[in-house]
Amino acid sequence: MLRSSVDPGTAEFQANREGMLARLTEIAAEHAKAVAGGGAKYLARHRERGKLTARERVELLLDPDSPFLELSPLAAWGTDFAVGASLVTGIGVVEGVECLVNANDPTVKGGAINPWGMRKGFRAADIAAQNRLPTINLVESGGADLPTQKEIFIPGGRTFRDLTRSSAAKIPTIALVFGNSTAGGAYLPGMSDHVVMVRERAKVFLGGPPLVKMATGEDADDESLGGAEMHARVSGLADHLAEDERDAIRLGRRVVARLNWRKHGPAPATDYAEPVHDPEELLGIVPTDLKVPFDPREVIARIIDGSDFDEVKPLYGTSLVTGWAQLHGYPIGILANASGVLFSEEAQKATQFIQLANQTDTPLLFLHNTTGYMVGKEYEQGGIIKHGAMMINAVSNSRVPHLSVLVGASYGAGHYGMCGRAYDPRFLFAWPSAKSAVMGPAQLAGVLSIVMRQGAERRGQPYNEEHDAAMRAMVEGQVEAESLPMFLSGMLYDDGIIDPRDTRTVLGLSLSAIHSGPVEGTTAFGVFRM
Repeated sequence: MLRSSVDPGTAEFQANREGMLARLTEIAAEHAKAVAGGGAKYLARHRERGKLTARERVELLLDPDSPFLELSPLAAWGTDFAVGASLVTGIGVVEGVECLVNANDPTVKGGAINPWGMRKGFRAADIAAQNRLPTINLVESGGADLPTQKEIFIPGGRTFRDLTRSSAAKIPTIALVFGNSTAGGAYLPGMSDHVVMVRERAKVFLGGPPLVKMATGEDADDESLGGAEMHARVSGLADHLAEDERDAIRLGRRVVARLNWRKHGPAPATDYAEPVHDPEELLGIVPTDLKVPFDPREVIARIIDGSDFDEVKPLYGTSLVTGWAQLHGYPIGILANASGVLFSEEAQKATQFIQLANQTDTPLLFLHNTTGYMVGKEYEQGGIIKHGAMMINAVSNSRVPHLSVLVGASYGAGHYGMCGRAYDPRFLFAWPSAKSAVMGPAQLAGVLSIVMRQGAERRGQPYNEEHDAAMRAMVEGQVEAESLPMFLSGMLYDDGIIDPRDTRTVLGLSLSAIHSGPVEGTTAFGVFRM
């Protein structure tokens, strides 16, 4: 069992805790914007029409008192589009089955899909495919956001490709249509396995009455072109005709109940213990200054079952902690940065550990706090490139599911070696303390300064120190802003910023979703440079 040296009574702990709580307050304010949707005016108009909000639809769809792991809630943060990108996505339990749920928010521009909502939908589709999760789409959208159609039209076809591929892989897709699903959006129910439409509300057609009039001269109304009753009685597109929104949700739940769905992954142990150490203390473990190291075992001790951890190679490559544990009954291997820097020993240690996890079909959890691989003449001559390449090779070709949590810094190629976004972790979450960039702001600004100074020397020109100071300040400010978790979450580089105290729960929900599919490793790695 891991022991702890954390003392909540120290000034350092209290300062860290207050800093973390302040960041959580900022993030909560941004989450509130996503929940607010299009704002009071459009919410009131939506309710006057007798309609449920996107989040109310999700809540009624899910099993009572079951969790909902919302994904990418801050998508589009920092852009001209609404926080959340007019789409609610997440994983929830419906009739005992874990499903990927997408819900258009019609209070935001009628649920129109903007470029960030499109990317958010793509990420949700990836999660559903990788983890073998049935998908339920709660549809009410006016289609593409026309002013940004150039960014949506061509890549947007992937939405329908993903639906058909999911069906071909025997992963069910279900569409509950509450309102508009027009133009290209008509293909969403058209390519779903199961379709429910709400009487006198659902409108599914390739071209509405004005377009039909312009294209063919034909006069037609909404119902005869694409109403729910027409699709239930005439075209056959609707499998179920709902009387109202609640009835549509009831019918959707019955569809899921009849899927005869079974998980393919091993079941978790049921006799696991909660962590011995208090998860509340996770608020005070990470320093406000990420240059100050902390022991990741203190984090591990508060998220794993019974705080029971079998460390591997504890005396070798000590700036990377590796070992075996259990989380909510699921076996897991953990790689966690200790001092930030990855040396050759750490890279080789990680490579062997990843191979071992693949040999035993054990999922891996990466806890990030790294400034990257070590640089300098001694380390270059010692083979840091080839050893770092070994670790990245192992991460790239590993086939057991990966989970990543950005706890602190995640800079440079260390972000890659610790299974950053580009390396397809099944889920990637960030703490409010996280930062990620090609390197630290001061280091990046310093590099630019050196390059510019050398350029001036080669040209025989005097170097403007005042301009240099202004450039450094500007670059540091920009990189700092672009490395913060809200910016990265808005860019969909993570699946959400989580409260540190929720880490165990979020990882448990993620592992449960992962085990909907088979969990298998590989022995097929690329050539390791020795």
